[in-house]
Amino acid sequence: MLSPVTAPDAAFQAMARQRYAGNPPAMTQLAARLMVGRDAPLSPADGVELLSEAARQNDNEAWAYLAVLSAAGVGRAQSWHDALDALTRAAALGHKHARREMQLLSALGIANAADAERWLGAYDTRLLRESPRFAAHPRFLPLVLCKYLIEHARPRLKRAQVHDVRGGGLKNDPMRTNTTAAYSLIDTDVVMQLVRARIAHAAGVAADTLEPMEVLHYAGGETYRPHIDFFHPSLPHYADEMRQRGQRVKTGLVYLNSSYDHGQTDFPKLGFKFRGEVGEALVFDNVGSDGVGDMNTVHAGLPPQNGEKWLLSQWIRERAQPIA
Repeated sequence: MLSPVTAPDAAFQAMARQRYAGNPPAMTQLAARLMVGRDAPLSPADGVELLSEAARQNDNEAWAYLAVLSAAGVGRAQSWHDALDALTRAAALGHKHARREMQLLSALGIANAADAERWLGAYDTRLLRESPRFAAHPRFLPLVLCKYLIEHARPRLKRAQVHDVRGGGLKNDPMRTNTTAAYSLIDTDVVMQLVRARIAHAAGVAADTLEPMEVLHYAGGETYRPHIDFFHPSLPHYADEMRQRGQRVKTGLVYLNSSYDHGQTDFPKLGFKFRGEVGEALVFDNVGSDGVGDMNTVHAGLPPQNGEKWLLSQWIRERAQPIA
């Protein structure tokens, strides 16, 4: 994600501080909406400034948001030290979710920034193919994190959509019948930002090239029919999408559970199907060395049977993404 480059609006800041004087939680909620333009103008710089003010007034939610911003490197340099410090402050002020995160971090052995940096690269790699490149990472996420991501996503699930190549935007389509929970910046937490950073590390890319994270859910019989993840420039709207935000060059998947039959990720043109163990990651290229989309990467999410399937999905672009 790109750090805001504009300065906060002084007049707006004065008005907001006067309006929300003595009510830091309300200031925090306004700031969060400004960060991503949710029912408010998109103004990350103003959002950061108001969050900082609410935090100075000991609002625990503001400290929790500042922890996320430090972890993601939005509005400030990326810093695990600052992220953990802000999260500790939020927990000390009674923020229940921050306390839960602290417990999870403890279970991962992460007590400081050095621990976080070590954790990002502490995984095994198994190269499946060289071209297009496919790499599997066994035990990429521990069971406790897999369960946490499922628990967090379940109440957020909505019908998954596909890109409308003719009309633009997203639409429901019978080719994709599963559900998904998508996370904007302000929907994430420090633990999720750590997961994203670990995926970026495994993919060999900067963390700011990652699109918003999604957790996918497939009930029995639900599917995502064969499709490509890259944008084909000959299709309407895709050329504009690529000009504005870049090509989708890689895909990362983390398999979060195993209590189902079948349900593999099928790559028919490459002649193999992949079903990861719990916590295993699969990272693959969508384009060739020339940057052109590789049709051999067409794949499908096959329907699970006798259970439900959960996946973390992380698309990766060729350049830094705007705050979303």
